[in-house]
Amino acid sequence: MGLRARHAALLVAFSWTARARADASNLVPEVGYNYGEIETGRSAGMGGASRALGNGMTGTFENPANIALTRVYHLQALAQIWPEARKQGYSLGAVDSVSGPIAGSVAGQYGVLDPDGVRRKWTDVRLALAMSVSDHFYVGITGKYLKLNDSGPPRTGFGLPPSSAAGGLPDQASVENITFDVGATAKPNENIAIAVVGTNVTNPGHGFQPLTVGGGVGFGNNDVTIEGDVVADFTTFTDGHGDSRTKTRFMFGFEYLAADHYPLRLGYRFDTGIKTHALSLGVGYIDPKFSVDFGIRHTISGSEPYGPVTSIIIDLQYFIEASGLVRESELVGRGAARRGAF
Repeated sequence: MGLRARHAALLVAFSWTARARADASNLVPEVGYNYGEIETGRSAGMGGASRALGNGMTGTFENPANIALTRVYHLQALAQIWPEARKQGYSLGAVDSVSGPIAGSVAGQYGVLDPDGVRRKWTDVRLALAMSVSDHFYVGITGKYLKLNDSGPPRTGFGLPPSSAAGGLPDQASVENITFDVGATAKPNENIAIAVVGTNVTNPGHGFQPLTVGGGVGFGNNDVTIEGDVVADFTTFTDGHGDSRTKTRFMFGFEYLAADHYPLRLGYRFDTGIKTHALSLGVGYIDPKFSVDFGIRHTISGSEPYGPVTSIIIDLQYFIEASGLVRESELVGRGAARRGAF
């Protein structure tokens, strides 16, 4: 992605954000909060289908087992902007699977949702560890700390019980909690990956950290990646009596690496909880020392208070392993390291 293209993408994102500043969002808060998921430019561009092959920093947020798939040492900064939901989130992170037998990563996000409405703010910190059990099987765990506060008026959404938090926490407007994600990935050969992931496995019992179980199957080589994911959410949605109702999200993504430097992505997501279909696009630029990624997703069905909604993600990564600080002998082949760059 050239300099002019990056400037154009930033201009579009911030102009949409400025237009949304005048009033509170017309969407229920859970839409913009996005189930507490943090997406990179790559995962957004692929519709969220990145649990099987989303390694590197993407693995930190989607499947901790995958940070052990490739030997990389990356730093990342990313911004998430949701104009209609009036959400902004900013994250910093690092992943190191080079320095020792245990791969590790750390990431933190500060987010604001609907500052003239529900007035939600949160800090989300994650520490992930992973290891290869064998050449074909990887496991990982992510510890997650969330501190969140709503100071605006109560909002009700998705059939959840009325609450100040409008996210499944009855009679409370704040939450501070620690929980875990666990993941496992099997690679029967170099190109195929099969993953299963559980998020918030301690079941905090509220919609800010919903208990989910999901997985994905993907095929990837140096130029093409194809993946399909499914996630079952056991917490976010309830019936009229406050009992949980399981809802599912289906995701599909495709990526093609053009001219060895430009990843082009398409994605699709169907959310049975809010009954919306969404399409996504992504583009990036990969250099031996850094990468820039841009992803955008927009619902093509659904009306207020559930849509339409747009999410824009921009991220920048710096590859420390390419700086000479890491011995070249510690790294895998260029194609595998490149796939881990996302």
